[in-house]
Parts: sequence; C-alpha cells; structure tokens
Amino acid sequence: MNDQLKTIFSKAKLNFAVLASILVIAILGKLTNPELTNSIFLIADQLVSDLILLFVAITLGAFIPNFKLVVFGAIAAFIAAAVAIQSGIFTYLTLDYLFAVLIVVLGFASIANLYRHYREFSL
Repeated sequence: MNDQLKTIFSKAKLNFAVLASILVIAILGKLTNPELTNSIFLIADQLVSDLILLFVAITLGAFIPNFKLVVFGAIAAFIAAAVAIQSGIFTYLTLDYLFAVLIVVLGFASIANLYRHYREFSL
C-alpha cells in the first residue's frame, strides 16, 4: 500500500497543486479582501448546482489523459475571457463570476483526475 500511495502522489502532483492553490487563494483572500472572497465563493457554491458545468469538469478530469492540457487550457480560456470582459466584448460577465467558474472547473477536474489515478491501482 505504501508504494501504491507514493506512486499515486507522484502521478497526481498537479492535482494536489491545483487543489492546494484553491485553498491558498481562499485563505489569502480571506485575509486581504474577505468581501470579494466571500462573493466569489458564494458564486462558486451556486455554480455547483449547475450540472452541465460539473459534467464538463468531471469529464475533462477523468477522460483527458494529460491533465496539464486541462489546467493550462482552463487558465488560457480564463485569460482570454478576462481580456474580452475588459475590452467590453462580454458585457454580461464579470471577473468574479469567471473566476468562480475557473475554481469550480479546476477543482472538480482535479478531483476526477485524482480518482482516475486511484482507480488505476484499485483494479
């Protein structure tokens, strides 16, 4: 079991890095700007009930073998949409909402990918 656990940890370093970064963002946000952090995580909490977003995130994490593509693709889509928001193309979106979507997608994709690594050893 110990060797399996080490192998899972070594394969899933990026998953743990993503989940740890979400936790660090939450802690630093609570210390520096609690109102903004509360509003972002309230939006993220409401987004969890959006099943299509969750299915897409879980599918990305579970079925794309190279998880780096999922993470960098989500971050690139976030940056592109943030630029579009700032330039006035997307007038109906806010950066808070977009950041909450990024947190939900990366969080659920990380958990699904971590579970995929776990299932490789339990079979």
